Amino acid sequence: MPSVSRTFTVEKAPAVVVDYLKDFSNAEEWDPGTESCTRIGDGPVAVGAKWHNVSKIAGVTTELEYELVELTDSKVVLVGRNDSATSTDTITVVPSGTGSEITYDADLEMHGAAKLAAPAMKLIFEKLASDTEEQLTRALESR
Repeated sequence: MPSVSRTFTVEKAPAVVVDYLKDFSNAEEWDPGTESCTRIGDGPVAVGAKWHNVSKIAGVTTELEYELVELTDSKVVLVGRNDSATSTDTITVVPSGTGSEITYDADLEMHGAAKLAAPAMKLIFEKLASDTEEQLTRALESR
């Protein structure tokens, strides 16, 4: 299972960071692979909220349905699923100076024949994680 982790700081308070990240529609701004991310349903963004995400990674377009499975003042956990993969994004946010320290852990579990691609996906995920850190920092700092 490919897994990547990045820890970095931003000059925004944890409450601002968590509020932004809990709405996965914002992934269009900060996730370099996301082409579109549309909320399924309405109402407040809370545990159980879902999104339809279309991503293009290494030239391959994939669609996952993401669900917000955990939300606290310091953590956002989103799980995306389709027939070939389950992606779990755990984002922890803690105070750091006048801003926040963010730890972004991404775990990808491949299913069925897609498991054969897991070694290559690790390399792709490492590059994507670095790009995500850069874009997420920019998106948050512009808020």
